[in-house]
Amino acid sequence: MAYPGYGGGFGNFGNPLGQPGYPGHPAYPGSISTGDPMWKCFLAIAGQDGEVDAEELQKCLTQSGISGTYSPFSLETCRIMIAMLDRDYSGKMGFNEFKELWAALNSWKQNFITVDKDGSGSVEHHELNQAIAAMGYRLSPQTVTTIVKRYSKNGRIFFDDYVACCVKLRALTDFFRRRDHLQQGVVSFVYDDFLQGTMAV
Repeated sequence: MAYPGYGGGFGNFGNPLGQPGYPGHPAYPGSISTGDPMWKCFLAIAGQDGEVDAEELQKCLTQSGISGTYSPFSLETCRIMIAMLDRDYSGKMGFNEFKELWAALNSWKQNFITVDKDGSGSVEHHELNQAIAAMGYRLSPQTVTTIVKRYSKNGRIFFDDYVACCVKLRALTDFFRRRDHLQQGVVSFVYDDFLQGTMAV
């Protein structure tokens, strides 16, 4: 049964349908190839522990200019991006998680550019609605309005806030879907389970 939040794309950004990168399902199995062009980028920002924390990710994204400016990328957005992919609950990202995040970021960036038709560097209510639909989510107008109120500044959503929105949509939909065994859009939560799933992002 199809219902809001279970669109065809499901925010997978290249993952095969049915394998959305849930915890416990690494997107890049096997050994790390030092010939991978992303490996050098990862080594350049990873700490001595061989992983990337939120501050290191923030520095990387700020210097990359992925948001369209070189203003500091939101640290809170970096934290929730790590939480989305933190399958071992270390609070950091290994190489495979970093690579998966970079692929998602590039897809979100392309989607952002596509709907930002006036080139303002931000998206407005109607543009966000188009972006969410393009990712395969089917949300009610009331839900989209709630998202806009949460992430916009004077009615405009800039890229780092847009990314935060995409991360939460993906993470919370994954969390819900894993518990919706009958795919009816209705689940029962134990309070503690609900808090674990929502407070992480």
